[in-house]
Amino acid sequence: MRRRDFIKVIAGSAALWPLTARAQKSSSVRRIGVLMSTASDDPLSQAYSAAFAQGLQQLGWEIGSNIRIDYRWGSGDTERFRKYAAELVGLSPDVVLGTAASIVRALQDASRTIPIVFVTTIDPVGSGLVASLSHPGGNATGFIAFEFSLSAKLLELLKEIAPGVNRVGVLRDPTVPAGSGGFAAVQTAAPSFGVELTAVDVQSADAIERGITEFARTPNGGLLVVGPTSSMSQHRDLVVTLAAKYRLPAVYHSVAFAGALLTYGANSIDQYRRAAGYVDRILRGEKPANLPVQAPTKYELIINLKTAKALGLTVPASLITRADEVIE
Repeated sequence: MRRRDFIKVIAGSAALWPLTARAQKSSSVRRIGVLMSTASDDPLSQAYSAAFAQGLQQLGWEIGSNIRIDYRWGSGDTERFRKYAAELVGLSPDVVLGTAASIVRALQDASRTIPIVFVTTIDPVGSGLVASLSHPGGNATGFIAFEFSLSAKLLELLKEIAPGVNRVGVLRDPTVPAGSGGFAAVQTAAPSFGVELTAVDVQSADAIERGITEFARTPNGGLLVVGPTSSMSQHRDLVVTLAAKYRLPAVYHSVAFAGALLTYGANSIDQYRRAAGYVDRILRGEKPANLPVQAPTKYELIINLKTAKALGLTVPASLITRADEVIE
């Protein structure tokens, strides 16, 4: 099954998983808090929560029987992150799943003792979330979604699929390490590809529209989206729409950007399933301080030939043969 179809299937099945258990809590029921950076009605959010719940079920946990899951949805709003982090900590969960560095930071501000498992997080050491990848040392551990070196790879792929591009608009959130670090990695690589970079901030829909519209006024441009930040995830459909409107070849880090020309990144849905394994180990007595932070085990390359045709691009055969999925 293709990944985009899998996302639809698993998102549809999310309705079968109650977001909060109906049964009363007893001494045998363990409590899990989940703070998502996205909105509750986002199909990808539902796919993530379903994958996490299914991962728990495979390990013997049944929602409404021996576990209860309390979900909160941040919708890309850092104020909500802080509010809901305090709210979840107030429920005295046995463990909390957090889905972004800013969320993990808010959870740690609320409690330094409640175990935290994070996913889709970048540079947890540089962000101060853990002491080291091999020995986290505190109350948090989890899974890295993106390494800064990947930003340079995205630039390489953009030049491979659209060799005529000599100007690159880099969409990034400068307020978080994922944005600033990703942009720095692209800056380092840019001279070897002969491209001029323009930073486009993504903290709001208006800023994205203004930035891309201004960038598109000069020819031979392309777009890169670096780092899976909350703001970027919230506005991903807008970015894809604007790229198509202005006929800008664009490369993204996630399959979540439906209709994208090319995506290259880690399987984020798999991270939620793997996170269930860490939650299970913590519920059975292990400490997050002793569970190493894990990097992605595989990056997936997906190419959309329909989008390439609309942009007048011929995708090199060498690139197609390396793809994990080709959308026709």
